[in-house]
Amino acid sequence: MTKKKRDYYEVLGVSQSADADEIKRAYRKLAVKYHPDKNPGDHEAEDRFKELGEAYDVLADPEKRAAYDRYGHAAFQGAGAGGAGGAGGFHDPFDLFREAFGSSGGGGGIFEQFFNGGVDSSGRQRGSDLRFDLQITLEEAALGVDKEIEVRKLDTCSTCEGSGAQKGSKVTTCSTCRGRGQVVASRGFFQVAQTCPNCQGTGQVVEKPCRDCGGEGRQEKTSRVKLKIPAGIDDGTRLRSSGNGEAGIRGGGRGDLYVVIHLREHAIFTREGMNLHCDVPLPFTTAVLGGEIQVPTLDSTASLKIPAGTQSNTTFKLRGRGMPALQSSSRGDLYTRVQVEVPTQLNGEQKRKLEEFAELCGDHNTPLHKGFYERIKGLFGKE
Repeated sequence: MTKKKRDYYEVLGVSQSADADEIKRAYRKLAVKYHPDKNPGDHEAEDRFKELGEAYDVLADPEKRAAYDRYGHAAFQGAGAGGAGGAGGFHDPFDLFREAFGSSGGGGGIFEQFFNGGVDSSGRQRGSDLRFDLQITLEEAALGVDKEIEVRKLDTCSTCEGSGAQKGSKVTTCSTCRGRGQVVASRGFFQVAQTCPNCQGTGQVVEKPCRDCGGEGRQEKTSRVKLKIPAGIDDGTRLRSSGNGEAGIRGGGRGDLYVVIHLREHAIFTREGMNLHCDVPLPFTTAVLGGEIQVPTLDSTASLKIPAGTQSNTTFKLRGRGMPALQSSSRGDLYTRVQVEVPTQLNGEQKRKLEEFAELCGDHNTPLHKGFYERIKGLFGKE
């Protein structure tokens, strides 16, 4: 019995009126929680992670989300929801996935069936496209990197070489579909073509099926796929590795492998588009007197001049030290926010010097302090 799909909004824990940013935040939070790398051997977490990916793929795309809001899960159940032969000229949501996305990227994860591939140019059943969720570091996203991943999938049978038949076995035309590979089924007021259940869309039936693959022409294997991650790739980007999905039944065309990139949380930097942000401690004396400090960047360090009298939470911009733009030579900026570090352990001499310093400063050297208490006086009507 097929498990009933949950509502996609319920899966992500958001309301139907949630905007794109709210949906993205909800997905990221839950994806980190249920990622297989954090839950090794937990099949329930693995299923939850797959469910999250499926829900996000739909709700993050305006066209697919509109289709889902109107038709529910039926919008993604083949032509019955209104493909080329459906009602009202409804756009096939899977057409969006058949566009090329670019290179690929890597970093551990789990794959799942993405969608059925339909038929190829020869009329045979095309293999399913696959999805692989992949974590990479921020440094790898900035510089670009080559990865190799392992995918467990249905691949061409080594014994029958994809024919699905034993050697010398006769191949006859399917009597159910008469060689067309499809049968017509009525759906209410209209009819739709579906893959023939007898020949699985091949239009032919073998007399003696291959013992190793049961006549499908494919069997489960582990494949290694080399992927190239371009510099500047962002979290949530989907990349396609053409022809690395599942093999089709009895020699049908191969599906594609879609890789979804996830960036690991960085210990220092946070990313906003092409820009990076980080907090850096600033010695009390440097904040008062001014000077120069070294701040971290993704590939090294950079010098930052600190003017005298710098206050805590002041942000400085280092141009061109952020993330590179995808397929471009331009770069974002690095925003460094300084946090003035107050000494916590002072000896007797240090305390005396600071007390002397405080007396010498007076109110004219603490304008923020003076202004604050002037506002308090005004608030309570004091002269």
